[in-house]
Amino acid sequence: MSRNKESLRKPIRIGLLGAGTWALHGHVRVLSLLPDYQLVSVYARRPEVAQKAAQDYGFKHVATTVEELVSHPEVDMVVVATTAPQHADGVKAALAAGKAVYSEWPLTTTTAIAQELVSSARDSNARTVVGLQRRLAPHNRYLKDLLSQNFVGELRSVRIHVSIPYLGVSRGPAALWTAPVENFSNVVTIYAGHFLDMLFAATGWPTEVSAIQMNQFPRVTDQHGNELKATSLDQLVMLGRIAEKGALSVHIEGGKSHGSGVQIEITGHDGVLRITNRSAFGNEGDDYVIEGAKAEDGELRVMPVPASYDTLPPSNYPSAVLELGELYAAFARDVASGSHTAPDFDDALRMHQFFDALTLSTQTGARISLIR
Repeated sequence: MSRNKESLRKPIRIGLLGAGTWALHGHVRVLSLLPDYQLVSVYARRPEVAQKAAQDYGFKHVATTVEELVSHPEVDMVVVATTAPQHADGVKAALAAGKAVYSEWPLTTTTAIAQELVSSARDSNARTVVGLQRRLAPHNRYLKDLLSQNFVGELRSVRIHVSIPYLGVSRGPAALWTAPVENFSNVVTIYAGHFLDMLFAATGWPTEVSAIQMNQFPRVTDQHGNELKATSLDQLVMLGRIAEKGALSVHIEGGKSHGSGVQIEITGHDGVLRITNRSAFGNEGDDYVIEGAKAEDGELRVMPVPASYDTLPPSNYPSAVLELGELYAAFARDVASGSHTAPDFDDALRMHQFFDALTLSTQTGARISLIR
């Protein structure tokens, strides 16, 4: 599409449901960066938070209820940026109002509710997006292309390790709600969800898994030193089969005082790729590094991501924020062209079902086949 046609395209008008740290640090900044979007309305449970967001970021309206936000005639798309247990109510309200919907990952707290949201979106013929943005990061699209071009040849093994220093024995006030496992918002569900979706978007999904999920911090402390019970997951160790003859190894761990970020290695009969990031969060300058070598090469060499994979206007935002920007940019192109590149509620449902398989394997010790 030409720049002239892009400039004539009407912006997608956004109603933001929830105005927490990631909503403002991530969503609002990239939506303001992209000409395809316009900030229209904002709602937060605390009215003063919504008022400040409107003043700071230029929302035209401050909604006093969820219903007022989703039914506003100038809102085309509702961004649900509340906590996971609150997602379903916001999504249902937006779908009932006939709006497109973005929901953060996790889509909701159970697979049954996720299936209900998928069915409602289909019945409403609504466009949906889920916040599994890392699959569209420039490095991952480049990685996917390298694999499709047979850089490594037939897959022999895929290994990923992700560790973070947070969500361990100490929890800040904004993270205390993650302690109950039923909230489906912990190291495993959030970080494995994001990073495994990213990896599988490039390599393809496993066909069989065997997993152990653990809670190693059954008692956690808040900022005042008070103890509370925690049942959420903070370790995932998983083995699986991937491609026709490939082996898959996954380790996700939280509360690691000296975390090593993200480490991925992909080995094939013809070559090797290594993908690393010193931070699992993607702070400023924490960009992914891809190294590769053919079987006959002496050593790995850095393979810079070509500039053509960056589709965003210039900014100095952290890489995690830019990944979110790539997701929004992809969705705007989908709306304009009828394509389907941004992950949607069907993708979220698949990830929920994947976690069901991990839980079943943990409980029974069985290998679980994944059928798609």
